[in-house]
Amino acid sequence: MLTDHSAAGERIVPACPQWTVRDLLAHLAEICDRVITRFGGEPCPVPETASVVELLRLWNERGPEADTLLAADGDGKSRGDIMVMDAFTHELDLRYALGEPLPGAHAGWLRGFEVLVSGLGASLTRHGLPGMRIETEGATWIAGTEPVAAVLSGPPGDLYRSLAGRRSPAQITALDWLGDPEPWLRAFTWGPFTPPDKAVER
Repeated sequence: MLTDHSAAGERIVPACPQWTVRDLLAHLAEICDRVITRFGGEPCPVPETASVVELLRLWNERGPEADTLLAADGDGKSRGDIMVMDAFTHELDLRYALGEPLPGAHAGWLRGFEVLVSGLGASLTRHGLPGMRIETEGATWIAGTEPVAAVLSGPPGDLYRSLAGRRSPAQITALDWLGDPEPWLRAFTWGPFTPPDKAVER
């Protein structure tokens, strides 16, 4: 996707307005290098002046090594969950920035949702809120503890972006709710995620 948009390196990413497309790609390459180093691989620092083309080359070179190290214990799930969610979330950030459609089938959807629902569940507990059921096409999760007191449903893209801090409170409220959404909105701020005051994506 970015090979087709290599000239868009200075375009601002709406979901991460402090970053350009090049900056976001550099972030992904740096996280990849950090993971490789953490699990015993050789570091390969990302040059500050690297272009989109150079960053893509680094990503393509280092990706397979990261995959191997994350799965080295025979159960890549515990090692790789957060990196998968981060990389997939930023892929969606880039798709919105570049005007590209969201993917239909994608290996990152399920793993990303699992991490995000877990984070929301912990936030619900911290806020003293009961559990919530989250439903989308072909999948259901429980965030927090049962019995649930609200149900949130919607298309995968809108739900995922809401859980990942990319949708405003008004957009989250506009999803399909069984129950009053207002008490739950504060729980959508957790970890690195804070919903924008106003919509940055449609």
